[in-house]
Amino acid sequence: MPIYEFKCLKCETFFEILVMNKSESVEMVCPECDAEEIERVISTTSHTINTAPGRKQGATNQTRNCSSGSCTTYTIPGPNG
Repeated sequence: MPIYEFKCLKCETFFEILVMNKSESVEMVCPECDAEEIERVISTTSHTINTAPGRKQGATNQTRNCSSGSCTTYTIPGPNG
């Protein structure tokens, strides 16, 4: 059961849509403003990977100002983290 994440291009609300099966018909509108102008976004992972002893555990984030307001970058630990 994939959960897809979307962003409304009109009001910039982020929301998720749960798809129970591929034959299911899902209404693709913003739950805040009912706009149909939406785009799918890449969702972040909801799990972490074990790291070597002595390495920092858990995800970290960095928030900064950017042209669209604020932007956040998430660093997920793992083999290359």
